[in-house]
Amino acid sequence: MKCVVLGGGGFIGSHVCDAMLAAGHAVRVFERPGGSLRNIDHLGGRIECVEGDFLDPDDIGRAVAGQDVVVHGICTTLPKASNDDPAFDVRSNVIPTLQLLDAARSRGVRRVLFLSSGGTVYGPPRTTPIPEDHPNDPTCSYGIQKLAIEKYCALYHHLHGLDYRVLRVSNPYGERQLPHASQGAVAVFMNRGLSGDPIEIWGDGSVTRDYLHVSDVASAVVRAATHEGPSRIFNVGTGKGLSLLQLIAAIETAIGRPMTVRFSAARSFDVPVNVLDVTRARTELGWEPAVGLAEGLARTAASLRPPGGGAPRSG
Repeated sequence: MKCVVLGGGGFIGSHVCDAMLAAGHAVRVFERPGGSLRNIDHLGGRIECVEGDFLDPDDIGRAVAGQDVVVHGICTTLPKASNDDPAFDVRSNVIPTLQLLDAARSRGVRRVLFLSSGGTVYGPPRTTPIPEDHPNDPTCSYGIQKLAIEKYCALYHHLHGLDYRVLRVSNPYGERQLPHASQGAVAVFMNRGLSGDPIEIWGDGSVTRDYLHVSDVASAVVRAATHEGPSRIFNVGTGKGLSLLQLIAAIETAIGRPMTVRFSAARSFDVPVNVLDVTRARTELGWEPAVGLAEGLARTAASLRPPGGGAPRSG
C-alpha cells in the first residue's frame, strides 16, 4: 500500500511513518517548506519527502497523487487559543481539508484517515467512558472544526464514494513531543520537572484526561488503513482517566524527583472529565493500547534527558 502522511515530520506523524513502514507500506511525507524533519531523520532513504503548503490545492494534489491512503494529521491551531479567532480556525483547517478531499477523489485515493480529537469533539460528558455515539457539544472552536471535517469526510463518501476513517485520539504523549509547546501536558510537565522548574496547572488539579502513548496511536492508524468493518469513527485512547494531580505524581515517580506546582484559575473550555470508551476499536480494529503508563512515561523521560544524563535546558 502507498501512504502519504500529511504532517509526517511532526510528533504523531513521525510515529505513524514508523508504524506504516514496519507494516510493509510505502510512505511519503508531506511537510511545509523549511519544516523540521528531525523526527524522521532516522528513516533515511526509506521514505519519500514532498514539501508544500497545506493551503495550496496544487501542492496538496502533488502530495496525494499516486497514493492509496492519505493520513491527515495537519492542524494549525490549539484548543486553548482556537476560540480567539474561530474564522482563522476555519480558513486554515476546514477549507484546506475540503481542497484535500477534492484532490483525493480526483486522483484515485482509496481512503482518507483523519486524526480527529477525542478530547474536544464531545464536550461535557453525559456518560463516562465516552462512546462514539455520545452527543457532540464542543466547547472550543478546535473541537468544532475537527467535527466539521469529520462530517465533510462523511459527505464526500456519500457523494463521491471516497472512503474514510476517523480516529478520535485522546491525549497522546511520548517521545518526540515538543517539551516547550503549548499543548502536551506530559512532555511539558516532565521537561520542567527534569529542569527543576515549576509547572502551572489550571484549576485545582482534578481535571481528568485519557493519556495514550503515541506508539499506540500509530498502531491504530495502521489498523484503520486496512479496516473493512461497518464503522468509520473510532475512539483511540486507554479507557482510563488520570487527574492532573495523579499525572503529576506518576511523572514524579518516572523522573525520580518531586515537582513544584503552581495553580491558576480554571479555563472555561476545559471539561472536567474526558475518558474514551475504546470498545469499538478493540472489537472492530483488533486494537488496544500496548504501552502502559509507567513504561510510556519512562520512555518519554529517557527521550528528554540529554546524552550523559544531565537535566534538559529550561525554557
